[in-house]
Amino acid sequence: MPGPASREKPVCLIVLGMAGSGKTTFVQRLAAHLHVLHHPPYIINLDPAVHEVPFPANIDIRDTVNYKEVMKQYGLGPNGGIVTSLNLFATRFDQVMQFIEKKQQSHRHVLIDTPGQIEVFTWSASGTIITEALASSFPCVVVYVMDTSRSVSPVTFMSNMLYACSILYKTKLPFIVVLNKTDIIDHSFAVEWMRDFEVFQDALNQETSYVSNLTRSMSLVLDEFYTNLRVVGVSAVTGRGLDELLAQVEDAAQQYDREYRPEYERLRKQLAEAQNQKQQQQFEQLRKDLGAVAMTTAASTENPDISGPSDLIMTRGNPDDAEEEEMDSDTDDIDHSVTEESKERDAFGTFLKERKDVVQGRNRKCKILEGP
Repeated sequence: MPGPASREKPVCLIVLGMAGSGKTTFVQRLAAHLHVLHHPPYIINLDPAVHEVPFPANIDIRDTVNYKEVMKQYGLGPNGGIVTSLNLFATRFDQVMQFIEKKQQSHRHVLIDTPGQIEVFTWSASGTIITEALASSFPCVVVYVMDTSRSVSPVTFMSNMLYACSILYKTKLPFIVVLNKTDIIDHSFAVEWMRDFEVFQDALNQETSYVSNLTRSMSLVLDEFYTNLRVVGVSAVTGRGLDELLAQVEDAAQQYDREYRPEYERLRKQLAEAQNQKQQQQFEQLRKDLGAVAMTTAASTENPDISGPSDLIMTRGNPDDAEEEEMDSDTDDIDHSVTEESKERDAFGTFLKERKDVVQGRNRKCKILEGP
């Protein structure tokens, strides 16, 4: 398999799929296969409701968030508890990124097992945060696991494909469809339906349900989606098809470096420019609030006495007061300190005189009351 040995950063595989499609078993089999190849993966479990996982997880959401306690404290049901647990975990995902960066030289793949309810991760804010955080730093590939045995019906197959299409356009990442459970039924029929529109139409003609017409129309829409779609048949029980999957993963990682990374860098640069522009606007508004102040470098060089807004903010009163206090003025005929002392002396003398009159008046009244 060409390429992975020379890759600087590991490839993150975000495993998604409907409940019961075999995501966790697939992650376990893929991890075991990579161990056999002497390339042990870095595994992250994001399912807080799972009782136990059949693989050694390097990072487990259950070590951080207690799913049952979240349900009890917030009065939530199962799905609400999973969403809230993911939201709480997403607030610390920067620490997960640091752990991955420390181990990136020791691993070629990072496997991320998501919750059983696909919509909990795909359409939640925490799922978007986690996906974008990973994609901004590492090559990321979305692996969509399908239950082949439950997709023999054209209508069910089309429902899976519509969901896969929606995830592709939401994540905007390289996408691989894994047709799981090929040990039960061969996946060749599904591949043929994707490649040949007429064969899928023939299968639809046997359907008598009212959604067959809708499915027929949607198949025309998804025809372009099938063109560049990577499809691999895999058995999570026997391990068949995993070598082909790893080859597809490497090809998708190269596509990420070629197409997706420049787009992420462009968006990051655009965001930085927007932030700088906003800061500049705030600075200009501050300058207007403080008055017309020459801020150019040339003006400040010619006349160093001109202060900018920051100097005015950080200086209490007149910035020249300190210098004026230190310098003796020959033209100032008024001694301010003597004037202030004289005013204080007169005021204090008046106060003493008033208090003396009050005390003398009180003494005279006492003598009159006592008598001769």
